[in-house]
Amino acid sequence: MPRPEELLDKLGGAWYLTTMDLTKCYWQVPLDADARLKSAFITPLGLYEFLTLPFGLKEAPATFQCLVDQLLRGMESFAVAYINGICIFSQTWEDHVSQVRQVLDRLQEAGLTVKAEKCKAGLAEVSYLGHQVETGCLKPEPAKVEVIREWPAPQTKKQAQAFSGMAGYYRRFVPHFSAIAAPITGLYKKGKPDKVIWTGQCQEALCALKEALVSGPVLANPDFDKPFMVFTYTSDTGLGAVLMQEDEKGERHPIVYLSKKLLPQEQHYAAIEKQCLAMVWALKKPEPYLFGRHFTNVHQPLTPDLATPDERSQRQAPEVEPAPAGL
Repeated sequence: MPRPEELLDKLGGAWYLTTMDLTKCYWQVPLDADARLKSAFITPLGLYEFLTLPFGLKEAPATFQCLVDQLLRGMESFAVAYINGICIFSQTWEDHVSQVRQVLDRLQEAGLTVKAEKCKAGLAEVSYLGHQVETGCLKPEPAKVEVIREWPAPQTKKQAQAFSGMAGYYRRFVPHFSAIAAPITGLYKKGKPDKVIWTGQCQEALCALKEALVSGPVLANPDFDKPFMVFTYTSDTGLGAVLMQEDEKGERHPIVYLSKKLLPQEQHYAAIEKQCLAMVWALKKPEPYLFGRHFTNVHQPLTPDLATPDERSQRQAPEVEPAPAGL
């Protein structure tokens, strides 16, 4: 399965966007004779077998993703797909019309159908994979943010995991996500009771995460023709990093926020060991952005709190170390 972040990054510089939803997608994939035997199920009226790929099979999403990837082969420069959701992106209107026609021709040849009411054509801003995508920037989808805002305080481990998973999908928008969410993620550790003990710290973490997402965070889309900057910083309990790029005016824009809660044994590291750990970890996490490209690593000194690079720069100038092109 493709990484949603990788697909979203490809849409960054597009001026025209079209999204399509394939309908009855799995049911349009026929099963061969051997697979039909394995799909058999018993009912009061007898034994039945599926003739087409059913929903619910473990390998069904990957199978259909493989089909769509083959369908769009050769179109990777202007079309991406995640299971049944296809997005076409272009710089000019003429190119966009031509590219949309190419994708539709491929769908027609394959016998796949599109749900017309879910299609959005030729827009500057679309909703795709739970994100609001527009030229040069990326935001969480408002409907999903509203769900998180209305989420009640979890009462069980399962509810705490559900909230962490929902909010964690947008962790790239929240600086120090791991440190903020630590009181909630600690509720469903192994050995903890099923009924959680909701403390004041948990409530503060819940409110902080909601506020961070409701406040309308915006990330810039990466431009792979420009150099990247990686800010790394540490605290007594966690690591943080921000991947950034400068625009034509020299202003820095965040592309993704990264955070990690230190393990108990890592919290006892010396200050210089924590700084080294932060740099190694921060260069491995955004490897798809940095590998084979020139970038600059800016490391902030150890402090008790986790502040953003802009907040830290007001206290003291960072140390700049140019890094090699590879990792």
